[in-house]
Amino acid sequence: HIRSSPKVFADETTAPVLDPGRGRTKTGQLWTYVRDDRPWGGTDPPAVAYVYAPDRKGERPVAHLAGFVGVLQVDGYAGYRQIAGGNRVQLAFCWAHVRRRFYELAAAGPAPIASEALQRIAGLYAIEDQIRGQTPDQRCIVRREHSQPIIDALQPWLREKLSLLSQKTKLAEAIRYALSRWEGLTRFIDDGRIEIDSNTVERLIKPIALNRKNALFAGSDAGGEHWALIASLIETSKLSGIDPLAYLTDVLTKILNGHLNSQIDDLMPWNYPSAANLRDVA
Repeated sequence: HIRSSPKVFADETTAPVLDPGRGRTKTGQLWTYVRDDRPWGGTDPPAVAYVYAPDRKGERPVAHLAGFVGVLQVDGYAGYRQIAGGNRVQLAFCWAHVRRRFYELAAAGPAPIASEALQRIAGLYAIEDQIRGQTPDQRCIVRREHSQPIIDALQPWLREKLSLLSQKTKLAEAIRYALSRWEGLTRFIDDGRIEIDSNTVERLIKPIALNRKNALFAGSDAGGEHWALIASLIETSKLSGIDPLAYLTDVLTKILNGHLNSQIDDLMPWNYPSAANLRDVA
């Protein structure tokens, strides 16, 4: 379902997995793929799929997103660039990751360039607050009128400041991070479906991080795969506004009672009634 969407968020987080015979854990990855079109009034139901892999190699998302055509919104991880070969996939990058680098510098002490960069980026976010929930066309009109001038002024300003800095500083690194991803960072101006950042997928990684502290690790690679499957069902249930426990109870009951595999779409979270009704069923 997510791969068939024209716009997908992607990110990844660590998944500690027991490494038998070595007396410790190894670091697997839970790759996270999200569809959520609600900020621009899209009608496809929101969904998240977590996919376990034993490593963070760029070939993983390439395989996971085989056949995907559209916009992939991601952080700056270079591995995603392999997906953008040809004209099938366009990468949209995340302004929150750009902002975070300047914020860390400004928070550490007086940093006038970083502070001004934050103010300029804040102007972009203020515009986004005004257009959330509007149609893609409406968002584009506002962005072209109000966000484009900020973008047009920001790039030469960053280049100017970079030319004055030692290239070994953290500030120069933060500026290069932004400038090297400029095309993907500014893609949201002309496509109202694109968000200014990838916070949508980062919010769906937080439950994984919390559970990671409680569970400590998966027992094996197969356990990592099970972890990903269950997390996908639970978090998609939440996105659909239904109670995960009641949903899973009802689904397992129907499967045990002979629900037909040919009718599996009936069991998807977004095809379920309200949480209150499901609690009564459970």
